[in-house]
Amino acid sequence: MCGIIGIIGGKPVAPLLLDGLKRLEYRGYDSAGIATLVNGRIDRRRAEGKLVNLGHLLEEQPLEGTLGIGHTRWATHGRPSEVNAHPHANEHVAVVHNGIIENFRALRQELETRGHAFTTETDTEVIAHLLADELRTQKGPEEAVAAALKRLEGAFALAIVFAGRHDTMIGARRGSPLAIGYGDGEMYLGSDSLALAPLTQSICYLEEGDWAVLSPNGAAIRDAQDRPVERAIKQTAVSGAMIGKGQYRHFMQKEIFEQPAVIGDTLHSFLNPLERQVTLPDLPFDLGAISRVTVTACGTAFYAGLVAKYWLEQIARQPVEIDIASELRYREPPMPEGGLGLFISQSGETADTMGALHYARSQGQRLLSIVNVAESSMARESDAVLGTLAGPEIGVASTKAFTTQLTTLACLSLAIGRARGTVDRDTEARLTEALLEVPGRVAEILNHDDRVRKIANWVSEARDVLYLGRGNLYPLALEGALKLKEISYIHAEGYAGGEMKHGPIALIDENVPVIVCAPSGPLFDKIASNVQETIARGGKVVLLSDKKGIEALGEGAAFTLELPEVDPFVAPILYAIPVQLLAYHTAVAKGTDVDQPRNLAKSVTVE
Repeated sequence: MCGIIGIIGGKPVAPLLLDGLKRLEYRGYDSAGIATLVNGRIDRRRAEGKLVNLGHLLEEQPLEGTLGIGHTRWATHGRPSEVNAHPHANEHVAVVHNGIIENFRALRQELETRGHAFTTETDTEVIAHLLADELRTQKGPEEAVAAALKRLEGAFALAIVFAGRHDTMIGARRGSPLAIGYGDGEMYLGSDSLALAPLTQSICYLEEGDWAVLSPNGAAIRDAQDRPVERAIKQTAVSGAMIGKGQYRHFMQKEIFEQPAVIGDTLHSFLNPLERQVTLPDLPFDLGAISRVTVTACGTAFYAGLVAKYWLEQIARQPVEIDIASELRYREPPMPEGGLGLFISQSGETADTMGALHYARSQGQRLLSIVNVAESSMARESDAVLGTLAGPEIGVASTKAFTTQLTTLACLSLAIGRARGTVDRDTEARLTEALLEVPGRVAEILNHDDRVRKIANWVSEARDVLYLGRGNLYPLALEGALKLKEISYIHAEGYAGGEMKHGPIALIDENVPVIVCAPSGPLFDKIASNVQETIARGGKVVLLSDKKGIEALGEGAAFTLELPEVDPFVAPILYAIPVQLLAYHTAVAKGTDVDQPRNLAKSVTVE
């Protein structure tokens, strides 16, 4: 996760901005930067690497100004460098950005024809040029932002300052969190309330589509239609758990809503959106020469691996075996020469997965781990690591770690397919484009939160719940059932739709909700027949599908939830969101301990 902080007031802000970035250090970064306004001119300092490097630079080259913005960055498709570091700026505007601008290529081409010269491959740079272009038409900062936001597609949080305007800082959010802090003659922006904790106890959380104009004495907030709105200002403790939860009731809820941002961060670390191709870090083995991939993990991470099996086999045409980590080494499977062991874990400390890793090493496999903690045991003992940029996940039930695992595995699948010659350039570009749309589509799904809550209130009355899916949505049925069991304590099972008639259909009656993940696509007719079999036997179906699917199948369902229509390749990432929300709201309705469910721990470090 990248971090944003902004301050406008009456005293020098550079030290405060640097201190705020230190509080965002847990998000990780490989470059950082600060921009301030000095005598009406934008000045900035940026440094590659750890935040201490930026601190040393500021000691050598102090930065004045009472208005400024700061950013910590994970490397995107460009290498970690000063050039690619935020803030991005020109003589008119400076901007820091979390998220993905989906249509940046089209905007870049348009702006280049009007004389704008780009110096990076980042999508963020297009925002600075687009704003400068609007300002050239004699618009003021507010008008320029209003016009630019309507041109941007994707999920993002922005903090913007303008040359010559010491009295103005603008923030905007769409699918990525942003908070406003209120001080005495000073105002603040932060992607994380922790960044603002020592500065103020008065916090306002922008809602989806909001943008705000900050002055030293307050903030004027507008909604996505540019209408003035009021948002509640909350008093928070300066420290403690609640500041970490922000405006959310539980960490799990907060982490669900962080997914547009963290998926975007993860995509940026593995994709070049300008070239529409995967750019993994250098690996110490040839992805095109792998004889077999053996995937292993536990719990939710295992289901991420199961989705990856579909991707690797169907798209990359790579032979794959998958096993639960606690079973793999005791099964003592023979592993082929030239094989790759692929291990997936949020913590990187899971004892069963570590045991499987040690077994794979004993069998001469190359070891690749997908983890969320770069310094974990699993990362240290692997030949190579692909990091999921989810940031700390406090809730025991995994949410954002799961979707960033899927995101990473999708990129890996494309990279292996390209290396094997089974994914051509056009296919890679098309599927990369589909991935880049995911953060924005996730944000759309999160806007259905109230609808999911109503469905969950009904589900909370059930004793048993079934989940169905086919193809790469079958693992999502398993994951949906696991989530519900974990935090609501309702018995739930996930099945491949075609397996219903081989036994589980006996469980169907009017008291058993059946949650169906059924996007329109190649397998829709197959899952549709399974749904009809369920409805014919009195089953109460909750249909998760897109507009086409609901039009074809929704008439007999008890509830429907319309999701965006996407390429089948990325559907598992999208359909994770509603099953997470459904489990969360069901648990809330039942009054269980959402963040710390009984008998469970976040990281299982014993067998």
